[in-house]
Amino acid sequence: MNEEKYMNDFNIISIAGMSKSQSLLAVKEAKLGNFEKAEEYLKSAEEMMNEAHLLQFQMLQQESMGNSVDVTIVTVHAQDHITMALMMHQMASEMIDLYKRISK
Repeated sequence: MNEEKYMNDFNIISIAGMSKSQSLLAVKEAKLGNFEKAEEYLKSAEEMMNEAHLLQFQMLQQESMGNSVDVTIVTVHAQDHITMALMMHQMASEMIDLYKRISK
């Protein structure tokens, strides 16, 4: 296995996975009424999401410059992680807003 070939994909998987976890922690804190902590987790999730998107964008840039990027099942898995992290972040944001409304 050529590890360099997969390094970007594994980085995306790791960072996007951490982003998703931070979003879930944000929802758990909001459920407990700890809205300040929830917002901190959500901000952390967004920062990680931006980092994962940057790695993805670098791949897109390479492809657009005519440098073909190998697409493997690991690459597809990495893209799934980005999608799930993004969706979880959006849902967490909505859920936190709902918990705030309920607490009033």
